[in-house]
Amino acid sequence: MANKEIGRIGQRRYGGTIYEEFLHELRGTRGIEVYREMSENDDVVGAILFAIEMLVRQCDWNVEPGGDTAKDKEAAEFVESCMHDMQDTWTDTISEILSFLTYGWSFHEIVYKRRMGNTKNPTTKSKYTDGLIGWKKLPIRAQETLYRWEYDNEDNLLGMTQMPPPDFGTYTIPMSKALLFRTKSRKNNPEGRSILRNAYRSWYFKRRIQEIEGIGIERDLAGLPVMHGPEGLDLWNDDIEDNKQTRIALENMVKSIRRDEMEGVVLPAGYELELLSSGGTRQFDTNAIINRYDTRIAMTVLADFIFLGHSETGSWALSSDKTELFAMAIGAFLDMICETFNSQGIPPLIDINGEHFAGITEYPKMSHGDIADVDVTKVAAFIKDMTGIGILVPDDGLEDYIRQVGHLPERTTDDRTVDQRRKQQAEQNQPPEPETAAGSDGNDEGEEIPDNVAEAAKRRLGRSGANGNKVHTAKANTQGKDTGQSRSPTQT
Repeated sequence: MANKEIGRIGQRRYGGTIYEEFLHELRGTRGIEVYREMSENDDVVGAILFAIEMLVRQCDWNVEPGGDTAKDKEAAEFVESCMHDMQDTWTDTISEILSFLTYGWSFHEIVYKRRMGNTKNPTTKSKYTDGLIGWKKLPIRAQETLYRWEYDNEDNLLGMTQMPPPDFGTYTIPMSKALLFRTKSRKNNPEGRSILRNAYRSWYFKRRIQEIEGIGIERDLAGLPVMHGPEGLDLWNDDIEDNKQTRIALENMVKSIRRDEMEGVVLPAGYELELLSSGGTRQFDTNAIINRYDTRIAMTVLADFIFLGHSETGSWALSSDKTELFAMAIGAFLDMICETFNSQGIPPLIDINGEHFAGITEYPKMSHGDIADVDVTKVAAFIKDMTGIGILVPDDGLEDYIRQVGHLPERTTDDRTVDQRRKQQAEQNQPPEPETAAGSDGNDEGEEIPDNVAEAAKRRLGRSGANGNKVHTAKANTQGKDTGQSRSPTQT
């Protein structure tokens, strides 16, 4: 009894269709069409999605071993090789996956292949000849092709049934052979929630105001058309023969008047067309209203920084804070992608290869790099302070990280001779001691400088050394004065 599930999630699901969205126009395929229009037909939404995709495209993707054994490292290298041995490039695959931001979810079927080298058979063609089973491709199953979700009696998602063109047949893809990416999980809803959901209201009013603005501009340019009939003609009397057809024709004529290269009107005798112009200005500034909605659309996804520089307000510090917050949000979405691969993609890939990867500590884990470049000056100052007080000890891992964030070449092995003095200074982590004017390191107090070196130094200073007194170090000179030497630069 303790192992039996008693309650239910409470998901509003009927016939495999989810009804969690309270707006009818955003449910199912209708909602998919709305989000598609928002992403492809709105300038601000398009700029936001473009910025996200470009930032994600330059991100690095890595696979970390689940342990320290040789088998763990081999498994990680195998998964990473599968990422770059698919029919589509890894960048294009990520681009398809990112559609889950627009629609709230993205469903991808896992297609496998046996890696048999450069064969003509697409099910075995590969860069590798190890005979292992890898990913052939991870194609998307488009959101608009969804027919229904398949569930069991315990609210466990079993798969997706789609009805795609051109034949519109039904295909059921089980979850064991698929990857489901979603922005959030509320009641375990497989459709997630679009990042554009909160921007829908602002987009809705903005689009209609733009349409009204366009109509108003066109009418202001063309004027309001008014048609006058002949004297004594009652166009509204339907008892008169042909009155109704005449009235409809005149109405269509005034409705179709536009300012273009085909404009013109042909009227019978007695009819007159007049264009009334509107006077004065409008009560509302539509430009300010549209700008307000644009800002709110960007604010819903923390991307309002894109408007910095388009107005007289804003500062560099504010821009830095806003872009950092936006980058953190994108990093969270990348974490979702990695978690989906780590739970639904990589374990089946390792298991399908049978005993080859038997004995691994844990499954390899996919990870992603930083979205934005690290401030190298801040990193350098931090490492300098930490190594100076002994908290950090420079090692190969730290050097690799510094090379990575600084976009420097990777470490290589070479046979160049290392200067022992520089090596000793690097090991001591101390700055080099300055040399004295005489070329000595000046560490030994009271050490005499050779006469020829001292004489040469005095000649450069314009001083005489004829009395033959020996010049000592700075400490020796401060302890006694040479009264026999002349201080005149002209004396010989």
